[in-house]
Amino acid sequence: MTRDPKSLIKIARENGEDSPVEPLDLGQRVRDLRKDRNWTLEQAAKQAGLARSTLSKIENGQMSPTYEALKKLAVGLEISVPQLFTPPQQEKVNGRMAVTRMGEGQNQLTTTYEHELMAETLTRKKMLPYRARVRARSVDEFDGWVRHDGEEFLYVLTGVIRLYTEFYEPIEMKRGDSAYYDSTMGHNVISVSPEDATILWVTSLT
Repeated sequence: MTRDPKSLIKIARENGEDSPVEPLDLGQRVRDLRKDRNWTLEQAAKQAGLARSTLSKIENGQMSPTYEALKKLAVGLEISVPQLFTPPQQEKVNGRMAVTRMGEGQNQLTTTYEHELMAETLTRKKMLPYRARVRARSVDEFDGWVRHDGEEFLYVLTGVIRLYTEFYEPIEMKRGDSAYYDSTMGHNVISVSPEDATILWVTSLT
C-alpha cells in the first residue's frame, strides 16, 4: 500500500505528536516562577506579602487564591497577573533528545519510496524527520501530486533526483543539494540516477 508523507504525519500525530495543550496548573506555575528566581518559600512569601503557609497551599493546589492574593503574587514575582496564567516560553530548555542509529528507524515501505522514520521515541514533536530511498523513476508511478499541510525540507544524500512541483519547472538535484518548500504545493520526487537515490526529509507537524 502506498503511504505518502501525509500518511506519515498522520501516524506521528496518532502517536501523540499533536496532543492537545494541557490546562495550566497555577500551583506548578507559581512554584516554577519561584524556583526560577532561586527563592525559598519564605523568601517568595515575604516578597509577595503572604504567609508562608498560604503560598505553600497555593503551590500544592490546596487552595484557590483570591484576586488580591494573585495581585500580591504578581507584584512579588515582578510580573503581571496574566503572566501567572501564561505557560512558560518554549525556549526553556527541557533536555529532550533522541538518537536513531543507522538502520534502526521505523520503516514504512511504499511503491515509490522506502521511508525510515527517525526520533520515533519522542512524542509531541514539531518536526518529522525521515530518510527516504527514492524508488520511483517516473511521475507516472504516483497517484497524482503528494501534498499535505506545513512546510518541508529536502536534502539529497546520495544519487541524483528530480523534484517536481506544482508551480515550478522540474529541478534536477544531486548529493548536497537541498530544497525548502510549502508542502501544500503538490510535489513528487523521482530518482534519475542508475541506483535508487536517498534523501533526508524533514516535515513540519504544525
